[in-house]
Amino acid sequence: MARGTILIADDDTAIRTVLNQALARAGYAPRATGNAATLWRWVSQGEGDVVITDVVMPDENAFDLIPRIKKLRPDLPIIVMSAQNTLMTALTAAEKGAYEYLPKPFDLAEVVSVVSRALAAPGRKPQRGPEMTEGEELPLIGRSPAMQDIYRALARLTQTELTIMITGESGTGKELVARVLHDHGKRRTGPFVAINMAAIPRELIESELFGHEKGAFTGAQARTQGRFEQAEGGTLFLDEIGDMPLEAQTRLLRVLQQGEYTTVGGRTPIRTNVRIIAATHRDLRSQIQQGLFREDLFYRLNVVPLRLPPLRERTEDIGDLTRHFLRSAAREGLGQKSIEQAAIDRLKQHPWPGNVRELENFVRRVAALHTQDLITAPIIDQELAESIPARSPATAANTKDLSELIERHLAGYFGEFGNELPPSGLYDRIIRQVEYPLLGAALAATRGNQIRAAELLGLNRNTLRSRIKELNIKVFRTPLS
Repeated sequence: MARGTILIADDDTAIRTVLNQALARAGYAPRATGNAATLWRWVSQGEGDVVITDVVMPDENAFDLIPRIKKLRPDLPIIVMSAQNTLMTALTAAEKGAYEYLPKPFDLAEVVSVVSRALAAPGRKPQRGPEMTEGEELPLIGRSPAMQDIYRALARLTQTELTIMITGESGTGKELVARVLHDHGKRRTGPFVAINMAAIPRELIESELFGHEKGAFTGAQARTQGRFEQAEGGTLFLDEIGDMPLEAQTRLLRVLQQGEYTTVGGRTPIRTNVRIIAATHRDLRSQIQQGLFREDLFYRLNVVPLRLPPLRERTEDIGDLTRHFLRSAAREGLGQKSIEQAAIDRLKQHPWPGNVRELENFVRRVAALHTQDLITAPIIDQELAESIPARSPATAANTKDLSELIERHLAGYFGEFGNELPPSGLYDRIIRQVEYPLLGAALAATRGNQIRAAELLGLNRNTLRSRIKELNIKVFRTPLS
């Protein structure tokens, strides 16, 4: 006896054939058609336990048909397939009430697995997402398998209020993902407030997050709202959460546990209703082991982990991204330009350590500096050659210089005490005395390039900029002697 009847609608004969065969082998009873009219007739007659349908069919778009199916048979699971593998497609499928979205080309084993899950929970009623207009453009672009996984995860997560931890290298689009989760979620009518922990002096983070009362500290001349209060009813995006100091982590944990906070200098608890989305480029588990991040806070924030792949793991998306950035450049008045495939192939060979952000800046520079309507491979070669030179030899030399500087400094410091133990507060004193020359040396070694200096030191560039400002470090532009 068949495990269930599966209705298939796709105008591609080959796809209907392979789905028929795979589902039949798995013990299901498939029925296939090449048009929406037949699918609607079957559904309206009460046939089928699961529907698998393509989006674009000759007689009707599935996104127009699905609402009618859901109205007639709300418990009938609908699996949507599409070769238009964009974030918009995944979000629209969720908004229309589809059980699952599968990008083409799909894995047959995955199709069978999704059908099995759909039959096991036929009463599942997806919650409606936000209404979206035709042609609305979303910031995340790519047709690679890695990005398809992200799209599908976002389509599910916009329907929830779960706390999400977004991880990924700098420039991968963590804030863009957070904005998608907000703009297409239940809190889209509320505010979206972002705060970058690496860009705020440590002593001001609690005031920035929770606000402060008049007179709470020197310079606090009036009551000031914090980001939690500004984000009330909406989403608070805590970027670079790995740079949050431990004392602020303790207060944040209390907010997540109790749903309330007090302002700096205040005594009355304030109830809060915000969705938290956190992001970091750091390895928080490693920071936990080093005592730099609270383990209990990590588990509170990491309810749903979402990793964004670096550009080097999805080079097949570089063409789509480049053409998108060229269109954006045209809207900025830099001229309508196209790019040849050979030039795209050159871009795919570059490592892009700055990820999508680096590619965007590169494309804008090319569009601004070259008047030709067609971007060719020689143009790309020229611009890549004029970019930051290869890092490996310089980085090795610079690292050696910095290591020697630290060794000399520490040797001199401990030499002050002979065989005696140094006084208390050793850690803070060493940090104060080493940090200034260390950052200055890194800037000197990179001739004042703060991005490369941050990479050399293993710091977030916003953290480096903040420390340069706080320590009043001059940006040296001569190499180490």
